[in-house]
Amino acid sequence: MYGVSEQMPGDLDAGMSPSGALVSSAMESPKWFAVYTTPRHEKAVAKHFEFRAIESFLPVYTEMHRWKNGCRVNVEQPLFPGYVFARVRRGGTTQVLSVPGVLLIVGSGREPQALPDFEIEALRSGLRLRRFEPHPYLVVGERARIKSGSLAGMVGVLTRKKNNLRVVLTLELIMRSVAVEVDADELERVNA
Repeated sequence: MYGVSEQMPGDLDAGMSPSGALVSSAMESPKWFAVYTTPRHEKAVAKHFEFRAIESFLPVYTEMHRWKNGCRVNVEQPLFPGYVFARVRRGGTTQVLSVPGVLLIVGSGREPQALPDFEIEALRSGLRLRRFEPHPYLVVGERARIKSGSLAGMVGVLTRKKNNLRVVLTLELIMRSVAVEVDADELERVNA
């Protein structure tokens, strides 16, 4: 036997409409998602998105290439190889997944995870104002090598203090460490 809940006419459960039906995800505002593509298909996927009226963003940078015949040409390369960003409602992800060249929408488990809007908007506005280029992903706590400057070649552990990156350099023989502030472009990851 099913119980009948007593509810006041003005009380609505979260996510319920006055008619009692769940509010659809169509009412939800569009969010940015990272879309993983097949290798070197980012531009083609972005064109498919444009053709299908899916708002997308493919950040690119210009790189000088020298061909075998000696010609030098500026080539636009994806800033994040293998990724295009698409702005859709959560229910519109199936339309994104049907685009040729799309492998998956990045998320946790099977659930796509939206990116913060401010990150994408900052990238979109910043690309026009600054020079961007890819950089290896460095994580605080990983070993990193300083590749330029007076400390070039030194290896330490990457840390962060406020908004600055630091590398903790250790002299094993005397069991002492020092921290030095560095720019991210001065570092490279050390493979273990």
